[in-house]
Amino acid sequence: MTQADTLEQLMATRVPRDQGGRQGSHHAPQPRVISVTSGKGGVGKTNVSANLAYCLATAGKKILLLDADLNLANIDVLLGLTPRYTIQHVLNGEKSLLDVLLPGPGGMKILPASSGIMELGDLTEKQQLFFLSEMETLGADLDFLLIDTAAGINNNVIYFNLAAQDKIIVLTPEPTSLTDAYALIKVLSNRHDVKRFRILINQSTSAKEAMSVYQKLSGVADRFLSTISLDYLGHIPYDRKLPEAVKKQRLVAEFFPESTTGKSIRELANSLIMEPADQTNDGNIKFFWKGVLDL
Repeated sequence: MTQADTLEQLMATRVPRDQGGRQGSHHAPQPRVISVTSGKGGVGKTNVSANLAYCLATAGKKILLLDADLNLANIDVLLGLTPRYTIQHVLNGEKSLLDVLLPGPGGMKILPASSGIMELGDLTEKQQLFFLSEMETLGADLDFLLIDTAAGINNNVIYFNLAAQDKIIVLTPEPTSLTDAYALIKVLSNRHDVKRFRILINQSTSAKEAMSVYQKLSGVADRFLSTISLDYLGHIPYDRKLPEAVKKQRLVAEFFPESTTGKSIRELANSLIMEPADQTNDGNIKFFWKGVLDL
């Protein structure tokens, strides 16, 4: 049994308590938690996460962007930031989450990860539970929590995806990207009973190519994972302005707002804002907040 399995079983037995310590419902508004994830690296996941966070923030939403690639952090590099403290200091008990947060473009907040710290690549159950407890301090001040996960299917990737109401799977037209995206979906579905995924095709040359990639993935899932739902979230076209913005350590949606990528991600942000609240609930365990997990 993996750490993620153990944690899921532990949380399934927990019952929320009200402020008086009694078992009951938690009625305080909670942020919408969205993971942006992928089966392989190099698909542009971090660029999608950061630009989406920016577009949501400039639309007036209170946003926290969490760099959940805990030992290969890159959001701070992408944005030209130099964090003094990181998640490592939180997990070591040296700092609180509020001490670690950085201001980001558009008014979003950023929770930076560490780089080159191997032990953070696979959190212990104790660290996971401690982190969940710390996150409770931020919940009331957020509309959206965006989690930029690491690539792959290790325990941390599974852990952070299980924390999200929406799981956005980013893939490109490359065959290896499609294969690895399916592998991630298969693990989350078969081992953790996740039934709903949002599919975003990045770096496509056309809407037709993007739809073809989605249909291939959907066809395989229908054949072997018939109980899941793959919702097509759209596509982000290949755009030469993106690497130009990256070189300047700026977000393309900020630096080139009229670029095809900037427009596409802004449309994605608006569609997420407009979705009814009941579409965010897929029946999975929601456990980032102390009101949900009584520690």
